[in-house]
Amino acid sequence: MLAAAGTDAPPAWISYLPIVGMIVIFWFFLFRPQMKRAKEHQVKISGLKRNDKVVTAGGLVGKIVAVDDAYVELELAKGVRVKAVKSTIGDVIAPGNAPAND
Repeated sequence: MLAAAGTDAPPAWISYLPIVGMIVIFWFFLFRPQMKRAKEHQVKISGLKRNDKVVTAGGLVGKIVAVDDAYVELELAKGVRVKAVKSTIGDVIAPGNAPAND
């Protein structure tokens, strides 16, 4: 009886291909879009100026009264001002898009 000839085992690096493939998939579908959103948010935060209407991460809607390096002062209502950390600003409301109850 003769043993089957020519049945070599595949190279060891082939067994790592599924793991590498999963890392590539995670990169393109999870990490890359998240980094893109973070970069867009950073650009939006750096462009804040006085009289912009904004929404904070907590859901408060207000108008920017003052801006400094780390903080913004928001006017939530007439005579009601709060100081917020700049990074907690979630979105800038476009001039034509007022909240529904205003």
